Parts: sequence; structure tokens; C-alpha cells
Amino acid sequence: MDRHDQMAAFLTVVEERSLAAAARRLNVSAPTVTRAIAALESRLGVALLARSTRGVQLTQAGKRFAQDCARIVREVAEAERSAAGLHAQPRGLLTLAAPLLFGQHLLTPILLDYLEEYPDVLLAGQFIDRVPNLHEDAVDVAVLVGELPDSSLFATKIGSIRRVVCASPAYLAAHGEPEVPGALVGHRVVHSLADARLPEWRFQQDGAPQTVGFRPRLTCATNQAAIIAASRGAGLTRCMSYQIAGQLAAGDLKLVLTAYEMSAMPVHVVYREGRKAAARVRSFVDFMVARLRADTRINPA
Repeated sequence: MDRHDQMAAFLTVVEERSLAAAARRLNVSAPTVTRAIAALESRLGVALLARSTRGVQLTQAGKRFAQDCARIVREVAEAERSAAGLHAQPRGLLTLAAPLLFGQHLLTPILLDYLEEYPDVLLAGQFIDRVPNLHEDAVDVAVLVGELPDSSLFATKIGSIRRVVCASPAYLAAHGEPEVPGALVGHRVVHSLADARLPEWRFQQDGAPQTVGFRPRLTCATNQAAIIAASRGAGLTRCMSYQIAGQLAAGDLKLVLTAYEMSAMPVHVVYREGRKAAARVRSFVDFMVARLRADTRINPA
């Protein structure tokens, strides 16, 4: 028996006032119970039971130890019930990480609907334009864009997105539409540091990658700022396709150089523990995956 089992056996002996009766109740042999008590007494260095022809009685040390054992065994049982409950019913704090605009445009309605359905879950969303470390950042679930590195994470693909170049119809009417990537050199460019640190964009031409450098007319810290500037005629900018779905539908922006786009990038939901994860994680992953796979912004018809 391990230490916990020895303590449980001791408490059973205390309740039954008999080693033989305790053995029957535990469905083990009497020598097994005797060895468990002996192991406890040897480890503690004190006698816990006084044996006689009338059964067993607690020593003073045994009485104190019995009280402590009862408390410890009860706390362990409560902890196990609590852990089992977390896996059976979604509850507790769930931490999610996702790119800033992905979170704002695609995830916020999903999060609100999930919280409505699972009122015992608390949700902390981190919408940041960097790749989180789920272990170091204590993140339960994350949305990652691009090819995944080999890791111990569980991943479910939910769609794909493209890097696109766009500008307002007014800007294109005034300055012309670039026909090839090299034509960007003669245009006003709004560069987002969240999209790329260096002022250069990659394209694909005749099956080969092509990098075009430029001198930005305007540099923004976020994609959102760059998109707003481009919508107001500041120049050409590059962003993710889902980030401008609304502006494209409204006619505020227009795509250019679509024939030279790089291959679409996969989007995954990643998490750490697979089906062994807490119920809040499993339920949220299932809920989010179903909704995102139905979203035409990352899964066009």
C-alpha cells in the first residue's frame, strides 16, 4: 500500500475497532492491514494502536494522528471530486490567445456566444500580434497563422488566409494600378510593422519567390492603422485577407497583384492536452472550430 492507502486502512481500523473487521471491509487480507499499520508506526516512530484480546485501542499519538488522517483523506477526496468536475463540466478560467484583428473581427462574437452557453466559464482573451508560448504564457488555447513547428501541441486546422495587397479605389484612380510587383517602387506604400518588420514584400512570379523592397510613405505599428490609412487613400498596403473583408464588400478597398500572391497560409487552433484537457478547453475548442470552419472569411465557398 502507498502512504494514502495506509492512512485509509488506519482510519478503517479506527472505525471498526478491529484489524480483522477492517480487512473484511477493505476486501483485503488481515496481514495486509497489519503490515500497513506497522509501516505507518515504523515511519512515524510511535505506536498508534494498543492491541488486546478485546480488539484495538488508540494510543494518545494514535488519536491525534487519526484526526489528522481524517482531515487529509477528506481533502484528497474533495480535490479528486473537484478535478473530476472540471473534466466533466466546463467551468473555471480559460485563457485564449489570437492575433489582434483575428480576435476582434472573427472571435469576439464566438466568445460571447460561448460564454452565454457556458456560464460557469471565465474567459481571458489576449489579442496580440505575436506567437505565444502556450506553456510559458499559461495559455489554454491559441489561434496560430502559418505553418506549425513540430511540437507537443494538439492542432486542428480551421481554414486558411492570404496576404493581399490593396488600396482604395480613389488612390488607384489617381495613381494607377500596379500590374507587376516591381511597379510598387513607384507607388505610395503604407507599411505595417505588424505585417513585416522590414520594408519589403514577398510575391510569387512564375513559380519562384520574388522580394520587392520599398521606401514607405507611411509606417504604422498595427495592421488596423495601415488599413484605415489605405482606406482613406494614403496608398497601397498589405494585410491578411480576412482583415479587410468588410472594406472589400463595402468598396472601400480593392485588391491588386492577386496573380502574384504567395500561397495561402493555414490557420490552426492549438491547445496542450488533447482530449485529456479540462472540459472548458475541450468544449471551447469544439465550439470555436465549428464556428470558424463555417466562416467564409477563412473558408471561402
